[in-house]
Amino acid sequence: MLNLNIIAPTVAVDGITGRPREIRADGERLAVTSLESVRDETAAYPLELGPRTVFVVTASGRHFRLIHHLRDRRWTVEELPAGQPTLSRAA
Repeated sequence: MLNLNIIAPTVAVDGITGRPREIRADGERLAVTSLESVRDETAAYPLELGPRTVFVVTASGRHFRLIHHLRDRRWTVEELPAGQPTLSRAA
């Protein structure tokens, strides 16, 4: 079992592209320095549950998984431990 450090932050996005540009949590402002991957899960969820988009980013030398829940415009941010795969893969 993996324990992820889940924090309650806000995510600032670029107004044109919608890409995350900053994570704000616990009084810190972490600038997103690289976008490693994006997974659009729009077709994976029934409409009543709402689609989501998953971003894996680097900010301040740390890796984060940012999940944008499109229906309620909510973000979930998980800090990934070093060495953990960024996205699960299906065979």
